[in-house]
Amino acid sequence: MDVYTKRVIQMIQSIPPGRVMTYGGIAKAAGNPKGARQVSWLLHSMSQKYHLPWHRVINAQGRISLTGSEQQEMLEVEGVIFDENDRVDLHKYQWVPPDNFE
Repeated sequence: MDVYTKRVIQMIQSIPPGRVMTYGGIAKAAGNPKGARQVSWLLHSMSQKYHLPWHRVINAQGRISLTGSEQQEMLEVEGVIFDENDRVDLHKYQWVPPDNFE
């Protein structure tokens, strides 16, 4: 497994309950600002194996990219509030890893 993939997995595993990150935010923090699609692919292919909290990853508009409401329900259980347009306030709920994240 390459260093970027390891960082993406560690970052997703580190998102605290009640907080979210965007695909692009994870990519940028892991060292590839244009790697949002790769983050999506890694999340899809490795969530089960690495027990990733997949539900805490949303798109840059603060929306859920998947169809269905399971992800929204899981986030609401953790205290994340969606507005009337089914968006998450990223200013309030987005988790930003510390600069020294390893």
